Amino acid sequence: MPVIEVTELRKSYGGRPAVDGVSFAVEEGEIFGVLGPNGAGKTTTVECVEGLRVPDAGRVRVTGLDPVADHKQVTRVLGAQLQQSELQPKLTVREALELYAGFYPEPADWRPLAERLGLTPKLNSRFGKLSGGQKQRLSIALALIGDPRIVVLDELTTGLDPRARRETWQLIEDVRAGGVTVLLVTHFMEEAQRLCDRIAVIDKGRVAALDTPAGLIRRSAGATVISFTPSAPLDDDDLNALPGLASVQRKDGRVTLSGTDETVNAVITLLARTRVTAHQLRVTDATLDDAFLDLTEATA
Repeated sequence: MPVIEVTELRKSYGGRPAVDGVSFAVEEGEIFGVLGPNGAGKTTTVECVEGLRVPDAGRVRVTGLDPVADHKQVTRVLGAQLQQSELQPKLTVREALELYAGFYPEPADWRPLAERLGLTPKLNSRFGKLSGGQKQRLSIALALIGDPRIVVLDELTTGLDPRARRETWQLIEDVRAGGVTVLLVTHFMEEAQRLCDRIAVIDKGRVAALDTPAGLIRRSAGATVISFTPSAPLDDDDLNALPGLASVQRKDGRVTLSGTDETVNAVITLLARTRVTAHQLRVTDATLDDAFLDLTEATA
């Protein structure tokens, strides 16, 4: 049985739908991503999973429990780091960990948790003096202190510099390695591509696609990009006839083709047949950014 089940979830504000029929299931032990632009309905969706909002329609279950009707039991299996949360600036890291541990009947030992998250040297530091990355580490610790089976991390790396963001990604992988299922809400494509086993792309309150990162990328109109500067002009008809071709662009003498692996092989054959040399040839795979743009444009 999935640890999270969301079926035809709907939630409106002022008669305007924020979530409009969202469905997905999260399997135990995976990092499941909820990906989408700002205002897509991601946070409303996970707040319904957490029991912080009451759905207008649909069904939500967390380990078989209703997050609203069975809220107390759900808080014992699900930890959450909210998108916007602040502690009192003068509260020390130690005090915050002890305070949150007191909320649970059987909390995790916060000392090894602090050590694992690199917070031990900061136990006597006040929250207001922590860096952005240190605050995020503390947010993860507070979400895990109830020893949950599932943790929800909402826009965890927003506002972090690249180094702190990558350190936080490693922490998320460590959390999953410790046996915790992760529901990760983000609008960073690189983050989702690196961390997630599967992703639900939400756009305008609906699931535009649900697949693995590789599966979503394969759906992109041009999953492979080939760019080069030809030593002699190439005929447009020859280029447009390439198998698997999605698009052709010419700029400043450089040719950029989007297509498939089949397109790459056909380009090499074409260059050999026409005796044209490809200078500065580059072949790159499409990214989740490319797939996301294709998917959201399709639902626009």
